[in-house]
Amino acid sequence: MSLPLEGRSAIVTGAGRGLGRAEALELARLGAAVVVNDYGQPGREGVGEASAGPAEQVVAEIRAAGGTAVAHTGDVADHEQSRELVELAIAEFGQLDILVNNAGILRDRMVFSMSEEEWDAVIRVHLKGHFNTTHFAAAHWRRRSKAADGRVYGRIVNTSSEAFLAGSAGQPNYAAAKGGIVGLTTSTAAALAKYGVTANVICPRARTRMTADVFAGLEQREGELDPLAPEHVAPLVGYLSSPAAAQLNGQLLVVHGGMVAVVERPRVAAKFDTKQDAFTYDELDSLLSPYYAERPSGETFAATEVLSLRRGDH
Repeated sequence: MSLPLEGRSAIVTGAGRGLGRAEALELARLGAAVVVNDYGQPGREGVGEASAGPAEQVVAEIRAAGGTAVAHTGDVADHEQSRELVELAIAEFGQLDILVNNAGILRDRMVFSMSEEEWDAVIRVHLKGHFNTTHFAAAHWRRRSKAADGRVYGRIVNTSSEAFLAGSAGQPNYAAAKGGIVGLTTSTAAALAKYGVTANVICPRARTRMTADVFAGLEQREGELDPLAPEHVAPLVGYLSSPAAAQLNGQLLVVHGGMVAVVERPRVAAKFDTKQDAFTYDELDSLLSPYYAERPSGETFAATEVLSLRRGDH
């Protein structure tokens, strides 16, 4: 029996470690030929000398398991290097079928302390990096569709975060970038649907070098399956990359530890109409102040119900 992704090719960015590595291994296990992209910087802040080591090590793992993979060590936030990444997949495997955007960095700081460089660096890698690869992959699929005079196979899986869903006080740059990625995904999904391409976005929760401090004190207990292992996230990425997920487009899913939650787009929770030609200050105060006074303190999004983490929650 053939594998779900047999004959398909994929790019996974930030695939030298953590979530990206687990996703690249899963796609290869499902039969895809994989371009493993990783800039290879040693720290989570995107500083230090780049190295081909992490990407090449994952390529070696895939090949040792009988799969097909090549390494790419370019910076996805660089427009030209993203073009070269997509062109590498096409040159090596004939075409590109799947794009998984995962690369990212952190520069955590409260909004009143954050520097312009710390803001720009995170927006550049996360949001511009997602755009760059999406741009060149989308152009490739559009050309193929026009040449074939029909729909093609294309899958995009982008990576957002619960920092966007519920807010993260010390990560205004990261939360903003991850919110932007959701907007980019839904726009891309609408634009590329006619070509046969889907675009979805996940909010994963996993123990990686980027989240080591976030999950301190929630270490795996001996003899138990780690609920924060990146391997819990990878199967969803494999599914979203497959033919079986053709009906999913423009969707946002939270995933961790054996749980997948479907997040709906924002809905109107209440509606108020003026009894006059236009609202006055007093009328708005009489309507909105009581409404918000009755809401639970700190309530923001309906999605907060999936944000609690207790060992064993699924």
